[in-house]
This record gives sequence, structure tokens and C-alpha cells, in this order.
Amino acid sequence: GLTDRGLLAPGYKADVNLIDFERLDAGSPRIQYDLPAGAPRLMQKASGYVRTIVGGTTVREGDEATGQTPGRLIRGMRRGRVVEET
Repeated sequence: GLTDRGLLAPGYKADVNLIDFERLDAGSPRIQYDLPAGAPRLMQKASGYVRTIVGGTTVREGDEATGQTPGRLIRGMRRGRVVEET
């Protein structure tokens, strides 16, 4: 049901990662207690990502978040169509 994805072309949504494969590395996993009621989640940093672009907006640059959050939550199929949160 997602007909505006799958191509790098005008009018399509695209997420792009520019990767420096010589620097690509995953850090050690750690537990972070920042969910509601102090619930834990597993976190792991990665390095070597030069830039991450979501729908034309740079969201990560030089392994750091830019603070931009252009994405939207997709709830899934409902009555034969995809429902996206706005």
C-alpha cells in the first residue's frame, strides 16, 4: 500500500545513508533506563555514517543527530489502505 517508495526519483519518499565503510563500526551495547516508569532498553551507537537523509531532510550528520525529525509513524493497513500519523 506504500506507492510513493522504492525509488530515488522526484515525488518519491526516500531514506538514504551515506556510509564511510572504512570507519563503519558498532559500539558496545548498553542498557539505558529512559522509558516510562524507568523501563530499560538496549542501546548501541554506530560510527561511520557520514549522513542520513529522510525524505530530503538531513537527520544525522557525522554520527550525530541534527534534531530534525521529518518521519511519520505508519500504523499499518486499515480497511485496505495504509494509515500514517500526522
